[in-house]
Amino acid sequence: MRTIKGIEELKQLAGQELGSGDWHEVTQEQINQFADATGDHQWIHTDVERAKKGPFGGPIAHGYFTLSIIPVLLRDVMSVEGMRMGINYGLNKLRFPAPVPIGSKIRANVKCASVEEVSGGLQGTFDVTVEVDGQDKPGCVAQVIYRYYN
Repeated sequence: MRTIKGIEELKQLAGQELGSGDWHEVTQEQINQFADATGDHQWIHTDVERAKKGPFGGPIAHGYFTLSIIPVLLRDVMSVEGMRMGINYGLNKLRFPAPVPIGSKIRANVKCASVEEVSGGLQGTFDVTVEVDGQDKPGCVAQVIYRYYN
């Protein structure tokens, strides 16, 4: 994991590959909890027996689950210190190129696309690819934006 200490180090990240984090297993329990939290109980996610006969050969993670776990995956790649706070500001781009099967392992590969000054701090835009172990296509590709305030 790379530790970024303060505004000046954050400014220097623009255009840099930050690397990949650790692998995290996606479990059926996580998916069931996500389904309960969001109300999305579609069978391809939560009905294991039916999903085995479905188009993916088993249950898959919700696309929005894969998106929502990006902050956890990012912590394995980078940490920003010396700021009062950091917030998730939004997304520029989001795609789910391939399913994420339950039981698979995922990790984030991160590049800092840009760093810009904003009132009271900096805005970092990061290209995040959620890789799925053993698959050619990623489970999620997102350009996420964070704001850091000092």
